[in-house]
Parts: sequence; structure tokens; C-alpha cells
Amino acid sequence: METKLSSKGQVVLPGPIRRRLGLQPGDALEANVRAGRVVLTPRRKRVRKASVRTDPTTHLPVLTAGPAAPKLTSKQVHEILTEFP
Repeated sequence: METKLSSKGQVVLPGPIRRRLGLQPGDALEANVRAGRVVLTPRRKRVRKASVRTDPTTHLPVLTAGPAAPKLTSKQVHEILTEFP
């Protein structure tokens, strides 16, 4: 994915990357230069406990990351999976 640097030195992280990392507006990022590359690292520690539960409607097992996990649409899941190695 490509993004551009604004005249104010601002960079927009593409939506699929923000969603994949669970980044929200106002989240702090640490910026470093490593081997000539800019590396942004989220400063907060995300503790998500995934678990397998039974869906009450289908009675099939589903993976959940808890109530604080971001809700994803089918389109967002498709975008994330297309970039998955």
C-alpha cells in the first residue's frame, strides 16, 4: 500500500493497516528510523484474549476476541485477508 507525506509532514495510515492493528484515533505511535526505514510502533499494549465459543444461533464454534474487539464488516475481512501472506 502506498501513502503520501503531506506538506505538514503528516502521513495517513491506510484503513486496512489501522484495522489489522486495531489502531484508533488518538493512539500513540513510537517513530524510529531503522536501516533507512521509518518504523511506527503502537505504544499501547493490546491485551486481547481470544477464545472459542459456541454461537447461540448456529451452535457452531466461533473465535472471539472479546467485547472490546473492533467489529469488522465482510469487506474489511476480505481486505485484511487479501494482504495476508
